[in-house]
Amino acid sequence: MTDRGVGARRREAALTATAFALCLVGGVVRVDDTPLSSPPAAAYLIAVVSCAVLPLRHRAPLAVLAVTTVCGVLVVPVGLVLTPIVVAPAVITAYTLAVHTERRTASAALLASAGLLAAANLVFGTPSWEQASRTGAVVAFPLVAGVLGRSARNRRAYLAAVEERARRAEKDRESEARRRVAEERVRIARELHDLVAHQITLANAQATVAAHFFDTRPEQARKSLHELVGTTGDALNELRATVGLLRQTGDTAEPAEPAPGLSRLPTLLASFRRAGLEVSVRQEGTVSPLPPGVDLTAYRIVQEALTNVTKHAGTGSARVSLSWERERVTITVTDDGAGTVPAPATGYGLIGMRERATAAGGHLFAGGRAEGGFLVSAELPVPPAKDTARRDGRGTTGRTAEGTADEGDGDTP
Repeated sequence: MTDRGVGARRREAALTATAFALCLVGGVVRVDDTPLSSPPAAAYLIAVVSCAVLPLRHRAPLAVLAVTTVCGVLVVPVGLVLTPIVVAPAVITAYTLAVHTERRTASAALLASAGLLAAANLVFGTPSWEQASRTGAVVAFPLVAGVLGRSARNRRAYLAAVEERARRAEKDRESEARRRVAEERVRIARELHDLVAHQITLANAQATVAAHFFDTRPEQARKSLHELVGTTGDALNELRATVGLLRQTGDTAEPAEPAPGLSRLPTLLASFRRAGLEVSVRQEGTVSPLPPGVDLTAYRIVQEALTNVTKHAGTGSARVSLSWERERVTITVTDDGAGTVPAPATGYGLIGMRERATAAGGHLFAGGRAEGGFLVSAELPVPPAKDTARRDGRGTTGRTAEGTADEGDGDTP
């Protein structure tokens, strides 16, 4: 048995014992000057019967109320004084009935119980003003208990409704988060498509020019170049057709343009500085060229992190750190603000950054700093120099890294 069940049994036993004691105390009450004595046998009988059924009131409140009411009706005929304490089991059952039973049924049962108790006291008792006042008290106690029970029932219903709304809101929030993640993945896929399409377009143009002007080469070279033109053109068409499934109806067809990377980091920081955010940049280690996809991811993480600082941090400064190691680059954006930056699990911008880092083969952490402010840190993989050079035919990415390094030579904006 659980601790909760043991506690409920103990409370039920204590309540039953209290009701039994009240019944016995009510059995010694006298209306004349007769000295008080021990409870008569009739008091014990009424107390035992009415309290024995009391633990069953949660399962059958109407039946228990009927038994306790009958016991109260028999109080006067057996020579006892009808008082609120001698009908304590009926009062307790009236409260439970109002809590667990529909309003109309509970009201009818309580009125019937109070009416029977009042009628028994008036019929079997001696008419007097004192008896009338006791009758009023006996009638009032079960009715007041019923009102309190109804209030408790309404409060429980209200709390249950609040909890249900909270559960629904949590479910809706999770659904919204999943929808935002799906939208972010589609947007990342489109950007990667534009990036690859740009590279293939350049290769196609270069191969076309070479095939047109490269007449001094043997015929086999000319044939190979023409095959390259056809292959790259087919690859570009297939890529556009495949990723076209991700585009929504009505999307405008935009020309393929180079995706942003760390080469555009100075321009990005300048835009935030014009908006009033002072950004300092620092770089450590030897700068390595990044593949286009990772370069785009690094740029977007810095952009989103600085956007969060502008919106939520409540500070006018931020720090960007790029730490280059042999196999990875660590991007860290920190601030010392005291604002309400979204928690890592709930902010949609942070969800997008985490999705980007995961898609690039890295990972991202976001959370509060012990010294105050917020931190976004991402680790992205850096492929070997030969692999990167193979992906970047003209070495553009290498020049990008060098340009970014120049931006980070100083710690001041």
